[in-house]
Amino acid sequence: MKSFALATLVLAAFAAAAPTKPAASAAITDTTVLNFALTLEHLENAFYAGALKKFSAKDFTDAGLPAYARGRFEEVAAAHVKFLSDALGKDATAACTYSFPYTSPASFAALSQTLEGVGVSAYTGAAQYISSKAYLTAAASVLSTEARHASWVASAVDKVAGWSGPFDVALGLDSVYSLAAQFITSCPKSNPALPVKAFPKLAFPAGAKPGATGKKAEDLYAAFYTGGGTEYAKVSSAKKVTIPKDLIGTVYAVITTNGTASADANTVAGVAVLEFEFDSAGKLIA
Repeated sequence: MKSFALATLVLAAFAAAAPTKPAASAAITDTTVLNFALTLEHLENAFYAGALKKFSAKDFTDAGLPAYARGRFEEVAAAHVKFLSDALGKDATAACTYSFPYTSPASFAALSQTLEGVGVSAYTGAAQYISSKAYLTAAASVLSTEARHASWVASAVDKVAGWSGPFDVALGLDSVYSLAAQFITSCPKSNPALPVKAFPKLAFPAGAKPGATGKKAEDLYAAFYTGGGTEYAKVSSAKKVTIPKDLIGTVYAVITTNGTASADANTVAGVAVLEFEFDSAGKLIA
């Protein structure tokens, strides 16, 4: 299974991201964080509802997926929208309109693995902004469930490792929104503005592997966020960057102006999701 974000690496592939209503100067409150989470949960809800309506149980088994897969996906779909909406009340953001690129049960399952992993990284990264202990406890409960979903899809359905390293990656708000924005086509004008922006898109060649090189703009760095920390690769004078050889599992990549401490504040493109599958001996699968 390869990530849907894998396409062209060339930074000429910077593309306009989905529109948003940034409120960068606004304070990040508990309501902001919950609405950010609800934005992601609305997206996941629409993703599962659309696929389960489109594909029957027979479609799943005909695609070579386990017989139990569709039923489990139905359980995954019934998750957290109502919980967050009830908590926010009249302040709750509404669902947007979405477009997802799956064309088969297999491609749906692959994208599910990516989205569930992004959900884990989103809750992990946003926890620092929650001041209410009650909300923090609730978010932790959602996070652990998202992690179980991600691990189940990866191991039981897609037949790859259910984790990537000793820690989950904590993504910033802009990085998470950049991943979500590629599936959002429009949102209600009445939705509260979120203090987020979508970066220009970044993608790598299909089948890109650790040690491979690709063209890039000069004077920038590629930062690779992994479960074991962040690795950096300098963009060469030949406008290329080399993917570190020891990357493994799910890796989030961005282009940044800082080669030692990348964050949303110095990110100029991203986020690409790279999948470097590995076996039970910890070796990359060719």
